[in-house]
Amino acid sequence: MHLCKTIDNFLYLKQNSEVTISRINNRNRRNYRGKKEEPYRVNKKIRVPQVRLVGDNVEQGIYNTEDALKIAQDLGLDLVEISPKADPPVCRATDYSKFKYEQKKKQKELKAKTQKVVVKEIRFGPNTDDHDFNFKLKHAENFLKEGAKVRAYVQFVGRTIVFKDRGFNLLKRFIGELEELGKVEQAPKLEGKKMSVILTPKAGKK
Repeated sequence: MHLCKTIDNFLYLKQNSEVTISRINNRNRRNYRGKKEEPYRVNKKIRVPQVRLVGDNVEQGIYNTEDALKIAQDLGLDLVEISPKADPPVCRATDYSKFKYEQKKKQKELKAKTQKVVVKEIRFGPNTDDHDFNFKLKHAENFLKEGAKVRAYVQFVGRTIVFKDRGFNLLKRFIGELEELGKVEQAPKLEGKKMSVILTPKAGKK
């Protein structure tokens, strides 16, 4: 009777200890997955023997890593490895939190500048009348104001290819009407049965 009770207690404790260990391991795995790796090596994590030290209020040059770290700490700053592939690696004496904020801000600005450019198309025929031309011109003005590029083209169908001069003059007029808002990125050129021009918005013209 006592032996059975002892065995039951042992199994109960073993089972609960395994559950507890499993919970701890799961929590550790979640923490590991959720922890974001730092993009730069900082202070004691810089393990190379020498670095090139840069930064404000420091004498720039090559130092033993321990000496460079001491210089940064004496200034109340961190030692941040900014060019790990250089020989020796380049480290900056700086406030790491401020440094990360500035780098993140620069990346956002760069991303904003490299956003995909929208290209809107305007189609004409060689015999487009004034009403249709002005209607499509208004659309092109709005596109340029919104920051999009405009690709205008004249489509020659069948024997209308003989009116290439009309197509060229139409696109030339189109460019002239939009000179306040857009500049020519690609001059009118004929490709097959299509003559096209590309206008890009002028800076500040919105």
